[in-house]
Amino acid sequence: MKQPRAWQRMLSGRRLDLLDPTPVDIEIEDIAHGLAFVARWNGQTLGDWPYSVAEHSLLVEEIFGRMNPTQPARWRLAALLHDAPEYVIGDMISPVKSAVGPGYGEMDARLAAAVHIRFGLPAVLPGPIKKAIKAADRISAWMEAVRIAGFSPVEADRLFPRPAPNLLAGLEVHLRPPRAVRADFTARHNALLAEIDAG
Repeated sequence: MKQPRAWQRMLSGRRLDLLDPTPVDIEIEDIAHGLAFVARWNGQTLGDWPYSVAEHSLLVEEIFGRMNPTQPARWRLAALLHDAPEYVIGDMISPVKSAVGPGYGEMDARLAAAVHIRFGLPAVLPGPIKKAIKAADRISAWMEAVRIAGFSPVEADRLFPRPAPNLLAGLEVHLRPPRAVRADFTARHNALLAEIDAG
């Protein structure tokens, strides 16, 4: 019996095997493009543009930097790439992930490891770094819930930690065309790589 196709052809021309991904088949342009077209909150957000995973990733990286100002650029890069696997497997809201079971998480972990290796990060992030990125991710989720996803602050407080007001100063939840978000995500990735290379 013929095995079902498990690879995806990327716009870069790469063929990424979703079950056994390799770092050589991962390109930042594919990640940026894919994430700019993946909507968070299943698209249930205010505005004329979907709120993309790429936009969310930029926000999480900014929050992570504010919360951890002494961390080196490599961990800010890890924060920017924290949802990178979603460029090929999409963004499932938490209730759907629970219903799907461990298969989604396992695929996500394999893809994340390949992405990390491709860009010079450890396949599995150190526990404290992963925890710090998750904290920034949850604060971003609170902001998004209240500002664009129709949650009241009280309702959001039950699901996510309410951030300190000073942490949010000047932070916005943007809704922009995919082209603009894709360009900013790629530029931020390249800037962080340059900072890492500069040492």
